[in-house]
Amino acid sequence: MESLQQSTPSIPIQDSLPQARLTFIERYGVSPVLFGFFVLIAVFLLYQIVGGGITILFFGIKPTAENVDGFRVATGLGQLLLLLVPTILLVRLASFQPDQFMRVRLPSVEMLLPTIVGIFSLQQVLQIYLVIQEKIPLPESLRTSLERIKELIEEVYKVLVASYSIPELLFVILVVALIPAVAEELLFRGLVQRSFEQGLSPVKGLLLTSVIFGAYHLNPISFIPLAALGLYLGYLTLRSQSVWVSVFAHFCNNAFACVAIYLNMNDDYVVTGNPEEMSVGLLLGTFAVFGFIFFLSTYYFNYVTKLHHQASDNLVKAPS
Repeated sequence: MESLQQSTPSIPIQDSLPQARLTFIERYGVSPVLFGFFVLIAVFLLYQIVGGGITILFFGIKPTAENVDGFRVATGLGQLLLLLVPTILLVRLASFQPDQFMRVRLPSVEMLLPTIVGIFSLQQVLQIYLVIQEKIPLPESLRTSLERIKELIEEVYKVLVASYSIPELLFVILVVALIPAVAEELLFRGLVQRSFEQGLSPVKGLLLTSVIFGAYHLNPISFIPLAALGLYLGYLTLRSQSVWVSVFAHFCNNAFACVAIYLNMNDDYVVTGNPEEMSVGLLLGTFAVFGFIFFLSTYYFNYVTKLHHQASDNLVKAPS
């Protein structure tokens, strides 16, 4: 009689076990960095080309007093449908747990408070930097071209952001501050930076995302301030492990500008006045003071997040 072992066909171990689920980028061996760039290109084409083309088709190239509400609605819908929705869909190609991947976890209030001071003081520092940047000698042809670009961007921006009543101000804050904060942060800090971190390192992913964030806005005049803002927002996410911290800071950054224009202040003003009319000494003094305030707020943010992480680690290690 044949033994049971001889009569029973052998089954390879790997065939008898369920196959591990693989994400799209794992199944096809796509580099996380390459995936991050694919996301950026896809969203750029959707939002800037398709969305921008539709807006121009319906409302023209520049917003005016007559069509500004249409421009605002188109901007908000474009951010939601062509920035936020693709981000939510594309993240599923990289992870079966999109919430964890994009660090969509609620932060503590203690984490949010220092970012208000941090983003406001950073605004002051960057506005003074822009004045200093304008004093850098450039070829006349290049300077003329940059001035024209600056005037065009400022003209469009101020028409979109200007408001003349509380209801209109709230609508502008919704379209210019809240929706972009959520959509852009989930895209850049949630999906793209996280992908770059996995393919490179946390620091390199942060730096690369910041540079791309500065370039993505298609504003050569403000490239360095935008990259610096992106660096701060990315650091907030990385340090807190919550993308909502950078969403909150991004919202505050944009909302401050909306309120300033509503109060008939230029959004490039600093606390001590118009930086273009300030003396060199006052400029440097203001730069130093708000730079120090920014340092203190960031130091306190680091302290709060350290306590939070320690508390989380102790909770995990505690016996059940």
